Amino acid sequence: MNISALKRESLAIKTNENRVLKRLKPALWLMPFIAFFYLFQLAPMAWVLFNSFIYDSEFSFDHYLEIVDSDFMMQAFGNSLWLSVWSSVVGMLVAITLVSSLRRVDSKLRDGVIAFTNMSSNFAGVPLAFAFIIILGLNGALTLLLKQYGIIDDFNLYGKWGLLAIYIYFQIPLAVLLLYPAFDALDDDWQSAAALLGAKTWQYWMKVALPVLSPAILGTFIILIANAVGAYASVYALTSGNYNMITIRIANLVSGDLYLEPNLAAAISVVLMAILAFITVVNQWLISKSYAGRRG
Repeated sequence: MNISALKRESLAIKTNENRVLKRLKPALWLMPFIAFFYLFQLAPMAWVLFNSFIYDSEFSFDHYLEIVDSDFMMQAFGNSLWLSVWSSVVGMLVAITLVSSLRRVDSKLRDGVIAFTNMSSNFAGVPLAFAFIIILGLNGALTLLLKQYGIIDDFNLYGKWGLLAIYIYFQIPLAVLLLYPAFDALDDDWQSAAALLGAKTWQYWMKVALPVLSPAILGTFIILIANAVGAYASVYALTSGNYNMITIRIANLVSGDLYLEPNLAAAISVVLMAILAFITVVNQWLISKSYAGRRG
């Protein structure tokens, strides 16, 4: 009996050990991701946050006061947010129209457009700036053609409207890729039912389609803003750093030869993260209100 009891106890211990190992295996597989996330996300953010308060080797809020008091820094934030918001709005409108149309075309054409969109979403940075210079620069092919026919008198690719065109270009493919799966939630029978009840197309979109799609649209919108705020390579390649953008200011403070102030750059980064965090919180609140309205 004692031997039998010992065997049962040993079997129970092994069973418990196997259960613990089964539970630990997923956690062990996550360890590389956790290490990667810590090294490239949490640790840099902690360093930036801590060093943003260091001024002349002392803990201080002077960097933040310098940002608020500087018209030049405020202009950089304003330019970045202006480009980000408007490029996101225009990109969303174009993407919604495009994705809505794609659902009603032949599958081969649809797959081709999605493949091209996926490819163009990765066409950014210096190559994109060079392509725009060739097409829409002061002596660009399209610029000269439009001037020849008197459609435009002057177009400055290197100002805010030229930058807005570039931002819209790389926002549209990303918005299409993010919104395309969301449109599967729409049932074609809903529009037919709405038409039978006397609803016009715009009424169907305002009363049925957009409320259903609103969580995906709001989520995509915040991603587009974050994507635009962090853009750097295209702007720098196009303007050589002469246009006042917040990413340009951070880069100059980190890598500049004359004005190397990484702590001030850290403070600017913290302010930028705070703005994005605020936008994200507002976005999540709107999404929750949207879900609440749908359940009601």
